[in-house]
Amino acid sequence: MKPRVCILRTDGTNCDEETFYAFNKSGGESELVHVNMLRSGEKRLLDYHILALPGGFSYGDDVHSGKILAVELTSFLKEELQEFVAAGKPVLGICNGFQALVRTGLLPDGQVSGEIKAALIHNDSGRFECRWIKLLIEKTNCIFVMNNEGEQISLQVAHGEGKFYTDPATLNEIESAGRVVFRYSGEGALPTDEYPANPNGSLNAIAGICDSTGLILGMMPHPERFVDQIHYPNWRRGNQLKPQGEAIFQNTVNYAREM
Repeated sequence: MKPRVCILRTDGTNCDEETFYAFNKSGGESELVHVNMLRSGEKRLLDYHILALPGGFSYGDDVHSGKILAVELTSFLKEELQEFVAAGKPVLGICNGFQALVRTGLLPDGQVSGEIKAALIHNDSGRFECRWIKLLIEKTNCIFVMNNEGEQISLQVAHGEGKFYTDPATLNEIESAGRVVFRYSGEGALPTDEYPANPNGSLNAIAGICDSTGLILGMMPHPERFVDQIHYPNWRRGNQLKPQGEAIFQNTVNYAREM
C-alpha cells in the first residue's frame, strides 16, 4: 500500500511540488490539496495517512509568517485536524509549515489549541538567509529521523523569519522532554549559536522540534530540496552524494505504511 499524503497548499505556498516529489520518490502517493478543498468538504483530511505543510509564504506572510493559515486551520478545520493527530498520523511542517504549526498549538503541545507557546521570528541578521547549512540530529522519539541520531547533515535554509524563540519555561520544557530534533551545528558537529552556521540566531541552536508523540515535526531547513544526488551544488566533485533529506520522507512513509 502506498500511504496517501496530503500536501496542503494555499496562496503563496511555493515548495509544494518539491514536497510532492520527495514523498512520491519515497513510496508515498501525494496529492496537492488546497486548503479551500478541505474547508468546502470536497476533500477530507482523514482520508489521508500523512499531512505535510510545505514551505513558501502563505498569504504573503501577511501579519506574521504562517499566521493566516494557522487561523484557517484552528477556525475551520480544528476538529478534523485534531482527529487526524489523535489517530496517530504523522504531520510534517517545513519552513512556513513549521511557522503555521507553532501558531496552531500543534507544536510543541500536539493540540490544535491556537495557543502560541513558541514562534519563528525575524532572523538576527536582519535579512533573508538562503544557503546550505549543517544540522545535528538529536536523539528523540521522532519517527521522521528514526535511526539517524547523531548524524550531521547538510540542508538548505530559505527564510527571513526563522529564529526559534520562546519563554524560558517553555524552552526548558522542550529541552527536558527531549523534543529538539535538529540543531544548527558547526565544526565537530557541535550545536552553535554563532552566525553564519546558525543562520537566524535560534535559541539553543534549535532548527526543528517535535511533539511528545514524535509524530508531529516542524523544521526550518528544507529536506525536500535534497532528495536527489544532483540537488547538492558540489555533486560532480563526489561530495555529499547521499541525498540527506531523503531519509525524513522515507521514514515517514515507512511508518505510515506499517500503521
